[in-house]
Amino acid sequence: MRILGFMTGTSLDAVDMAILETDGETLQAFGPAGEEPLSDPLRALLRDAIRTALDHPRDAPDPPVFAHAARAVAEIHFSAGSAFLASCGLDWSDLDLIGMHGQTVLHERPSGGRKGRTLQLGDGAWLAKETGVPVAYDFRTADVRAGGEGAPLAPIYHLARAAASGLTAPLAVLNIGGVANLTCWQGGDQVTAFDTGPGNGLIDQVVAARGAGRFDIDGRLAASGVISEPILKHLMEHAWFSEPAPKSLDRYDFSPAPTDGLSLPDAVATLTAFTAEAVASGFRLVGVKPSGLIVTGGGRRNPVLMAGLADRLGCEVVSAEAVGWRGDALEAEAFAFLAARCLRGLPISWPGTTGAPAPMTGGRIARP
Repeated sequence: MRILGFMTGTSLDAVDMAILETDGETLQAFGPAGEEPLSDPLRALLRDAIRTALDHPRDAPDPPVFAHAARAVAEIHFSAGSAFLASCGLDWSDLDLIGMHGQTVLHERPSGGRKGRTLQLGDGAWLAKETGVPVAYDFRTADVRAGGEGAPLAPIYHLARAAASGLTAPLAVLNIGGVANLTCWQGGDQVTAFDTGPGNGLIDQVVAARGAGRFDIDGRLAASGVISEPILKHLMEHAWFSEPAPKSLDRYDFSPAPTDGLSLPDAVATLTAFTAEAVASGFRLVGVKPSGLIVTGGGRRNPVLMAGLADRLGCEVVSAEAVGWRGDALEAEAFAFLAARCLRGLPISWPGTTGAPAPMTGGRIARP
């Protein structure tokens, strides 16, 4: 099938798009990829939905902002996808399927015997109607309802991408978005995956809150600052790091407040070190000493963060492009791949990746 995958991450930066030709088991061809930045009004709407979601009681009726934001997310997917396809000489009718992750506004992991909650906004039915193409969406809910973490979901694609590249075990892939998540493949069906901790999220929050832009461009602020070792130690004392894997995070489960008394460069340097140390802690938690690490997502562009990872892990750390992967498109590719698996009823999560009780299918199909 020729499938267009969409991904909108917790960084609220852009709609990422990528076309794959796949049957959900192997990758036949990689089509074009692109992105469409989110507008400031849409970011504001999504932040409003996130604030509302953080205080939304379980079993309460959905507030109106959820439906408003879900339609707005679908609309930007439609307009971005239309322009992207036209630039590639394609039309919606050239696709067999669409995979839309949607915008995460709430993610609570299971706790104390209570199942988690997860919410990705995106009106799949509207998008299917407008495009005339079936849409796979809502990929995480089934896993969460079964008692799983609902995240991360990319590991099965990391394995398929590795196979297409001729890479073999052991393999470690780290995605650094708002949250950082890790896939460790030791060979065969030995796969462990989990969120390691904050990715770019806390850094972005501090930079934005202090009026210095949306993120630390090229790690310049981190490079000019000094790490506060006492605050880094305090951050690493969070109970999260003693929790067993698999485990997942919401971007807002951690706060940058401990760095409030630092200068902006020192705060960013400390939070950048925190992201790297959290990854190292994750490897120690699962007893894996990596021989190398492939980094995807926006964090791979931060040389200070990449150097911090290499220093703490004691191994080669490379960007996705170094192994022939598309670092900006990998998650969009993943949801194209997961869409194919959804359509075919194949598992998208496992006990070792989300803590689900058994291999789980997931996602829903909206038809035109």
